[in-house]
Amino acid sequence: MTFGIKGFVLAAGALVAAPVVWVGCSAGVAKAKDQPSTAAAIAVEPVAAVEQPIARFIRATGTLMAEEQADVAAETAGRVVDAPIERGTPVSLGTVLIRVSPTETDAQLKEAQANAAQIEARLGLAPDAMSFDVDKVPEVQNAKAAYDLALSEFNRIKSLLGDRVVSQSEYDQRQAQMDATRQQYEAAKNAETQQFQSLLAARARVDLARKAFDDTTVRAPFNGLVGQRLVSVGDYVTKGMKVATVVRSNPLRVQLTIPEQFISAVAVGQPVDFEVDAYSGRQFEGKVRYVSPALQADQRALTVEAVVPNPQGELKPGLFATARIEQPKKTAGVLVPTGAVQTSGGTSRVYVVGGDRAEERVVTTGQTVGNLVEIGNGVKAGERVATKHVTELADGSRVQ
Repeated sequence: MTFGIKGFVLAAGALVAAPVVWVGCSAGVAKAKDQPSTAAAIAVEPVAAVEQPIARFIRATGTLMAEEQADVAAETAGRVVDAPIERGTPVSLGTVLIRVSPTETDAQLKEAQANAAQIEARLGLAPDAMSFDVDKVPEVQNAKAAYDLALSEFNRIKSLLGDRVVSQSEYDQRQAQMDATRQQYEAAKNAETQQFQSLLAARARVDLARKAFDDTTVRAPFNGLVGQRLVSVGDYVTKGMKVATVVRSNPLRVQLTIPEQFISAVAVGQPVDFEVDAYSGRQFEGKVRYVSPALQADQRALTVEAVVPNPQGELKPGLFATARIEQPKKTAGVLVPTGAVQTSGGTSRVYVVGGDRAEERVVTTGQTVGNLVEIGNGVKAGERVATKHVTELADGSRVQ
């Protein structure tokens, strides 16, 4: 009996104690709900969104090209005897690229000059004389003198025939002699005129021979850099064979493709700025020089070409360019500091401050203007957006 009484007492004690503990826990939870939140407010430095005119840009992609690029070819056949340039050599107009052996062309030039000089001597002309008076040629002068004499004799006999001093046969003889000398005179003039035409042909052959001789030296067609040298000393080249490539890299050209909806906003003279991957973050500038008169039918796009100064040679032909062309008209847009926009997973957000709370807004972004970015929708002009500690905010966060 004693054991039973003690067990009952312990059980009763346990039942009495249990409600006491439960009541204490309930009171603690109720107290926690009644207490105000103690989370610290986040300093956000709110800035009001502003509305202002924005310069709009057409975005395009393209490729940098050399202003000029020439595949220089040999204009006469022969063996290369000199090649003083290498790849990358700066050249100016007329710089020697290669020389071909001039032995054969030199001989041809001398032969042509000798033939021309021979005809000039026969015609009594100076080497540089361009005018021609056939009556001053010695052979023609002799024929003319004979004709003048025969004509004078004929006229004298003709007057005597009227007085019957001379016979009709003598008159006929003098007349035939006069006609023969006149024909000889005309024939001499025709022959010497033909000789002068032969002289012109000989001089043309001299010019061709001189050109062939000059063509043994292949020269740079403009200022630039040697892109390739394709022959070496000892190589035999034929007429038309490419021997070097010369590239002019200052200025460069950037060829851009513009979507058809923007063709009315592009004109010659507009500024262009662009970037290339080789110089990340750097802006290069140019100016539109050419706008294609027709669209590319396969792409429904317009080809635009801009000139780009390249005095230091930093830009290279072939680089891919991402460009912007400023449109002539400005339109209004709502702008906020770039630091106010948080982008994650392709979604952009800002936090609009109202009182002591931050409201999350999903927005679309547009043009960047300095340290401001355009908000397409989600924020109105005058609303204040958080610009500091944006990554710490959430919808409904306390701010100050």
